[in-house]
Amino acid sequence: MKKRNEIQLTEKKWREIETRARQAVGESPGSHGWDHVRRVFDLSLLMGKKEKADLTILALAALLHDIGRKEETASRGRVCHARIGAEKAVDILKDLDIPAAMRKRVRDCIRSHRFRGTQAPATLEARILFDADKLDSIGAVGLGRAFLFAGEVGARLHNSHKDLSRTVSYSWEDTAYREFQVKLRRVRERMLTSTGRSLAEGRHRFMERFFARLEAEIKGLR
Repeated sequence: MKKRNEIQLTEKKWREIETRARQAVGESPGSHGWDHVRRVFDLSLLMGKKEKADLTILALAALLHDIGRKEETASRGRVCHARIGAEKAVDILKDLDIPAAMRKRVRDCIRSHRFRGTQAPATLEARILFDADKLDSIGAVGLGRAFLFAGEVGARLHNSHKDLSRTVSYSWEDTAYREFQVKLRRVRERMLTSTGRSLAEGRHRFMERFFARLEAEIKGLR
């Protein structure tokens, strides 16, 4: 994990935290696997430096933000991975003697990072993690992840002809297009930092062009 030596904590503790996070995330499907965590980590530090955030809190939260994914996937979305992951992160950090004040700040970041969550990010670090996680769900990478997730749940390729309000997640109709309509096209307006808003613009425009092209090809117009 690059640039972590710029952040407080011993190298031994960073290795242990990364190992534990990777073990937990390694059980998640590819769309929410370790590659995703690495990208969110890098984005978080990039944004954190520009926004003058606490990089130690941000790095810990980014590494651990998806360790509750296994439970959410197993429940087919009924369990909130942000809530479960926040408590699991506290246990890991407590076991490694990370101070209580830091544990609380990391917990709050993870608990509020979910797009469909009910807890709004209250701190600068929480807002950056939220933005970094959402940025990885849009643009070229985001579309790749959306199609990957659709394959994981057995969804079809495209369903713009369907009434999406009558479709459900984790089903044959949970396509990348459905994800774009119910979530991804709304991500840009949900950005909480100036850096996040700037980065979201180009990614959003790419998705709009992609789905316009996909629709045309599906209809045989291209």
